[in-house]
Amino acid sequence: MITRRRMLGACGGLAALAVDKPAAAQTPIQVVPTTPRNGTMEIKRIGSQPSGKGPADYFTGTVRIDSLFQTPEPARAAGASVTFEPGARTAWHTHPLGQTLIVTAGVGWVQHWGGPVEEIRPGDVVWFPPGEKHWHGATPTTAMTHIAIQERLDGKFVDWMEHVSDEQYRRAP
Repeated sequence: MITRRRMLGACGGLAALAVDKPAAAQTPIQVVPTTPRNGTMEIKRIGSQPSGKGPADYFTGTVRIDSLFQTPEPARAAGASVTFEPGARTAWHTHPLGQTLIVTAGVGWVQHWGGPVEEIRPGDVVWFPPGEKHWHGATPTTAMTHIAIQERLDGKFVDWMEHVSDEQYRRAP
């Protein structure tokens, strides 16, 4: 009996049709390259994108933002490496589709509205659900870097709110 099947590579890069035969005799009949929506794979080389300063409207203290990626539509994910100097933090904010933080260096704090301030360290992964009001940043004495990943909905990644007051910030663990 001869059947046809579709085989996809790990990234969906090639689709091949093969005829089921004994393993030693299996030969691809046709290889069809698939084309990503933006036309081709893209590699962003380290240092190819400039670092940016976290705007004072949305951050307290010294914050550096290094964009890692922003996917073209219909994909909607974006990621950045964000470094907070001691005492620096975001303003309160929400994300329409949530946010994941992956701590890569230092010691930081996170808090969701109405919850306690929590300490975060390298290797910790934090998930904020869609619409959850929160902030994150460094401790008063130690810088912190995290990778932030979020998705765009109707053109927006984030809704910024008021700054975290010094009193709110000092409610640390």
